[in-house]
Amino acid sequence: MTSSKAPPRDGYYTVRDGLRLHYRDFPGPLDKPAVLCLHGLTRNARDFEEFGARISPRFRVLALDFRGRGSSESDPDPARYLPPTYAHDVIALLDHVGVADAVFVGTSLGGIVAMLVAVIDEDRIAASILNDVGPELSTEGIDRIRDYVGSGRTFAGWEEAGAAVRSNQAGLPACYEPADWEKMARRLCRENEDGTVRFDYDPAIAEPFKTANDGPPADLWPLFDALARRPVLVVRGEHSDLLTATQLDAMERRSGNVESVTVAGAGHPPELDEPEAVAAIDKFLEAVAP
Repeated sequence: MTSSKAPPRDGYYTVRDGLRLHYRDFPGPLDKPAVLCLHGLTRNARDFEEFGARISPRFRVLALDFRGRGSSESDPDPARYLPPTYAHDVIALLDHVGVADAVFVGTSLGGIVAMLVAVIDEDRIAASILNDVGPELSTEGIDRIRDYVGSGRTFAGWEEAGAAVRSNQAGLPACYEPADWEKMARRLCRENEDGTVRFDYDPAIAEPFKTANDGPPADLWPLFDALARRPVLVVRGEHSDLLTATQLDAMERRSGNVESVTVAGAGHPPELDEPEAVAAIDKFLEAVAP
């Protein structure tokens, strides 16, 4: 006889500037680090629904909607849509749920936020999984994201939204069929009352992103060094235009705590459900939080 797995629950908390933020809480043991999932720039906590369901209840899994995404409130001041703000929101979440430290899983922007948390309060990091992100990023990928973020487009339905997501993702992975792109769109978008579909984020998140990338890139290596004082697994898409193989090699040379896996056929970012990613993540989690 098998017992049914308890479903995740939705939680909310209020941060220091008054915004009400949303997170998903997948049940798991309280006597080892939780797994904290942080999504990419235009994504939301739904990116981790299958991931959380897969590793819960072996681990408690928390998936946060950054401010301005998903079910979290939008910020009336777009200037606060920056990684340092998100990092303090993350620490506030850990305090809210009573988690001392966690294995951080950061996709793209989420990985940069994890690096910042390591600088602000390194004891909150038990280990980290960086999904297609590092301290050096390719301008090709940044320019691609800049081209579509904050466009505020509205789509006639889910099929059209799926086609837009495919375009934004540079058509990768190439093996995806229209149904796969529509499935991704249902994670990244929401349906309006009139049946049209839009991306599920505040378009104003684009304002600081675009201005931040106008000048020379910031030196993120000190942030990475702080994160790499604990074990780090880097998951990279084979065809990623944001994290190159050369940049990944530099990360591995920088610290003996870094290991990596490359997902064949994937672009930016991998979905974390690919066989290579699943095997590497399970092995990593077993090693850092048995």
